Amino acid sequence: MKPWSNSEQRYGMVAIVLHWAMGALIVGLLALGFYMVSLPDAGFDTEKITLILVHKALGMLALLLLLLRFAWRLRSALPRLVDGLPDWQQVAARFVHLMFYALMFALPVTGWLMSSAGGYPVPFFSFFNMPDLIGLNEWLFQVLIEVHRWLAWLLLLFLVLHAAAALRHHFGLRDDTLQRMLP
Repeated sequence: MKPWSNSEQRYGMVAIVLHWAMGALIVGLLALGFYMVSLPDAGFDTEKITLILVHKALGMLALLLLLLRFAWRLRSALPRLVDGLPDWQQVAARFVHLMFYALMFALPVTGWLMSSAGGYPVPFFSFFNMPDLIGLNEWLFQVLIEVHRWLAWLLLLFLVLHAAAALRHHFGLRDDTLQRMLP
């Protein structure tokens, strides 16, 4: 059985499960978000409304998992980077990870703010609605729609970079970067 905590050589099971759960959730949220905004706004389209409510609930779940992941990260030290990496790659790796944390926080918060400004509830599945963070504000609602959209595209860009770098390390450089995050 794999240790729960990170070691100097690899990530522990908690970090691995949180990483892959967040990865799957983010890919799902991005796909759902891009799909649902492509649907027409005409009338009361129940499919679009249902997808928006699911997207919001999953976004709140992503925020909760991010808080758990951040708490775990503060408790468990990161493994050291692979030996022999050039300085620029070490800096790039840390930058991408910090951007992931920032974007994983900013996206659900901007979605929550956007819904609050538009007067729309943010459900946490069917358990309860999240409280409004701000009051009704149509101008801010429209601004936050654009901010949320651009943050999603930025997250997608970093996700592609992250996956490409992991595959390059695994297949090109043949080091254990990817192996350290696999169960």
